[in-house]
Amino acid sequence: MAWIVLLVSAVLEAVWATALGASEGFTRPVESVVFVVGCILSMIGLERAARTIPIATAYAVWVGIGAALTVTWAIATGAEAFSWWTVVFVAGIVASVVGLKVTAPKGAAGDERSDPAASG
Repeated sequence: MAWIVLLVSAVLEAVWATALGASEGFTRPVESVVFVVGCILSMIGLERAARTIPIATAYAVWVGIGAALTVTWAIATGAEAFSWWTVVFVAGIVASVVGLKVTAPKGAAGDERSDPAASG
């Protein structure tokens, strides 16, 4: 469950980062509110996930997924120009995040299966 919370939190990071850029120095109220709410919810999610997942791993995943989604959204909406190099490097970020998840030690503090309270 902590990994799901972390992924949702990373999506919210992309939301608030995009809203920050669109807020035009906090002069646009809707975008500014989306930024504040997204930022608060994203931080809460990161904090909750870090109760189970080691903070170094949780933060790297949170930032990596958030950054990858932010760049992807910017390219998809035309706010940033498409570049194959960008695709390559974003794919590298995603591969690194997947690697962190796949290589997380089993039975360690970051593995929910080691926590009897998490199973029921």
